[in-house]
Amino acid sequence: MLEPFQMSEQFQKMSKNGFGAAIVSFGELTKRSQAIGAEMVLFSKNAFEDGTRAFEQMLGAKTIEQAIEIQSQYAKRAYDNYMAEMSKLGEMYVGLACSTYEPVEKA
Repeated sequence: MLEPFQMSEQFQKMSKNGFGAAIVSFGELTKRSQAIGAEMVLFSKNAFEDGTRAFEQMLGAKTIEQAIEIQSQYAKRAYDNYMAEMSKLGEMYVGLACSTYEPVEKA
């Protein structure tokens, strides 16, 4: 049986470890959330620029067939880029979950 003083020391040690783990976890959450936000901003910027270029090309199309081809290429490119981005963001979110849980698990 532990004496009250020993119990108090163990409680303080566990509290200190838990607080340290929470700080590390919060730091990871912040860092990875910023990276996810930056990635989303970059994707949005690129998608907007690509859409603008496609629109400008459509305005310069001489025939309906040319306009349909430009639109088709843009739609395929937009879909492929979107799917790649969602895959990348999914991996980033998994990394965020793992890295924020790891310090708490160790504590």
